Amino acid sequence: MRGDAPGLLLAALGVAAALGIHALVPAVPELTAAVLLGMLVAHLPGLRPVVRGIARPGLSTAGKRLMRLGIVLLGLKLSLDDVLGLGWATVAMVLAVVAATFAGTLWLGRRLGLPGDQPLLVATGYSICGASAIGAVSQAAGSEEEDVAASVALVTLCGTLAIAVLPLLQHPLGLGELEFGRWVGASVHDVGQVVATAQTGGAGALREAVLVKLMRVVLLAPLVAGVAVAVRRNLRAARVAALAEVPVGAPVGAPVGASAAGGAGEEGAAGAASAVSGDKSSAKPAEKSVKTGSRPPIVPLFVAGFLAMIVLRTTGVLPERALDLAADAQGLLLAAALFGLGSAVHLPTMARTGGRIALLGLGSWVVVAGVSYVGVLVTT
Repeated sequence: MRGDAPGLLLAALGVAAALGIHALVPAVPELTAAVLLGMLVAHLPGLRPVVRGIARPGLSTAGKRLMRLGIVLLGLKLSLDDVLGLGWATVAMVLAVVAATFAGTLWLGRRLGLPGDQPLLVATGYSICGASAIGAVSQAAGSEEEDVAASVALVTLCGTLAIAVLPLLQHPLGLGELEFGRWVGASVHDVGQVVATAQTGGAGALREAVLVKLMRVVLLAPLVAGVAVAVRRNLRAARVAALAEVPVGAPVGAPVGASAAGGAGEEGAAGAASAVSGDKSSAKPAEKSVKTGSRPPIVPLFVAGFLAMIVLRTTGVLPERALDLAADAQGLLLAAALFGLGSAVHLPTMARTGGRIALLGLGSWVVVAGVSYVGVLVTT
């Protein structure tokens, strides 16, 4: 913790500043302000050496460990009774929106040739719950911090734009209060952005939006489990490919993947896993797992905690005061995590793929908004 202290202190100051911005401009959610402030301090000449140096360990801890704690507490916002109260037609609509958005964004991101895990992370953020979902899936996939930061920046930007754009479309699209709320809940990324957007349509729109949004959040756990299973499968493929490269007569205990020419090694094993799965973004997690000999759990501990909090909320044993305190703590933890992730954004690096990642964001936005609009019309 001593090494983390400077970065955690900087993250705490960033959270305080984000809360101040939200108090002055309520239309700007705290989480959005936290990401933008993190990006700002990472590029200010006076603070840049601090962010990249002494504060980096603590900021990385905020982006990973505090994110996990925030996701666990996010489960206390969910009650299975409320979700099931939406009706099976709405549940089916949400499932279709999430599946179409995730698959479409992942496909488009790969076609555009975005590096690393960016297609996977952007697809996750758009289809589930923005930065929180990106943080959860990145933990299961072992994603690089740069990929996580770039994906969070894109999803946060588009979600912020939705706060201004979607209310302008309510009446031209012929959406009543209930329909508008469900459309917002099915198409906007972050919970805070959903609230900021839906409240413009009235109390009824806000309630429907939050319920539909939380239904999407429930799908976070199976998605993370699916990613973990895919990483484990890629690891097995990497090991099989690596063993196939061991030359006949090689000494027992020789490094897996070592060839007589010495050219394949662990990178070749990771690349083989990527080739088998057809997913270039899986090469890095597979490479890390080959090096450490570990496999990611199918259900990470923080996801199990998230599910446990859903069950706890459903029982009704927690008083409203406890739920309010948990919600406040969750907001602070996620704001600190997003500040840390924002500080990892390197704009010159993003600029090299800026056009492609912006095109991915626009394409995914069209998919999620279009599919959810059709779904709302069909189910209401």
